Amino acid sequence: MAEQQTQTLASHRRFIPAWHFFALPVLIINVFVVGVNFGKNPTMANAWTVVVAIALAIGIALSRNMPLRAQDRVIRLEERIRLERLLPADLRGRLSDLTTGQLIELRFAPDDEVPELTRRVLGGELTTRGDIKKAIRNWRGDHLRV
Repeated sequence: MAEQQTQTLASHRRFIPAWHFFALPVLIINVFVVGVNFGKNPTMANAWTVVVAIALAIGIALSRNMPLRAQDRVIRLEERIRLERLLPADLRGRLSDLTTGQLIELRFAPDDEVPELTRRVLGGELTTRGDIKKAIRNWRGDHLRV
């Protein structure tokens, strides 16, 4: 197994070159190409080609998005279990106040930083997902993402 690089705020985003830099751009360009072709030659066949190009782009994008949503649900469950173990009693009672997005970002915090960060999130000091990630001092990598 290859050694995994240390993740940081700057390097945690995952790009899949075949998807992000080839398939997705080709699908988007295809919609425009067939749209231009339909504009030049507005036949029923060309209209149908536009519909199919849009459906294909949406379908493939959804096929990428659905596993990400399932992953978010798993992360939410994992983090709730982790927070139950790590948080003091006064914060454990407020776990349901954390949004899925906040839980997803807290996964990058090491155990010793979680109580303080959770208190800051629940107190309204850290309001965006970016705020949470920027407040993490010692990044905890997540290498098992979809």
